[in-house]
Amino acid sequence: MLSLIDARTGEPVVAAPVRRGLTRVEAHASGYGAGSLRILLVADLLVRALELGGTPVWALLSGERDQAELRAGATALGMHPFEDGRDLGAGAGVGEAQILHVVEEGGRIPDGVCVAVAPAEGAVPGGPGRAPGGTDPDFAVLRLALLSQPRTRPLRLDADALGEARDTLAGWRRAVAEWARRPSRPVPDAVRGRLRAAWEDDLDLPEVLRVLRSVEAAGPELPDGARFESYAYADRLLGLELTRDLGAPA
Repeated sequence: MLSLIDARTGEPVVAAPVRRGLTRVEAHASGYGAGSLRILLVADLLVRALELGGTPVWALLSGERDQAELRAGATALGMHPFEDGRDLGAGAGVGEAQILHVVEEGGRIPDGVCVAVAPAEGAVPGGPGRAPGGTDPDFAVLRLALLSQPRTRPLRLDADALGEARDTLAGWRRAVAEWARRPSRPVPDAVRGRLRAAWEDDLDLPEVLRVLRSVEAAGPELPDGARFESYAYADRLLGLELTRDLGAPA
């Protein structure tokens, strides 16, 4: 069960207290930049984690500036579509079991459970008047770089961070394509448990990545088909298109 630290109280709360009850995830972001994209990415990961647990989710974006550019950036980063939070009416909350707000650390704290995201700095493709295209490969690299650090820690998207993410992504896609050539095997229960325990513990994405690295480095006792299925399973949350190169020449 997904547990989050509420920025209002510093205490853990259950993200979806009513089983299969509708949950609203509202991202509060204005101005196109690394910090706002990080907020949207955390919201997208929340949506994915909740849906993997069987919870229906309503995703919204609220803010005053650069909303079209932020939506284009979200699309390029492979995020779920966000509805316009500014269009909420008086009865918009009817039927919702929970509201989760994803906000900038140190910013305004609305009513409801709040997930705070530390600042991110660095140049990102696109921006006002230059909305990014949905197929730009740099955005998969950017997505990995943004989720590689705990969301509570300030992040600098410099050449080293992006280069490491680019190398990691390319290596994992090559490995996944190679593992796919072997007979399929189920995700080992221990690996599945470690992955779920990581993302259900305050959405600990760096730990999810560490689990994947341990799967890659495991010895011959872990069949390649199980490695493939483990990466494909984790990618339902990560959204990195790790299976993109299946069928490519070796």
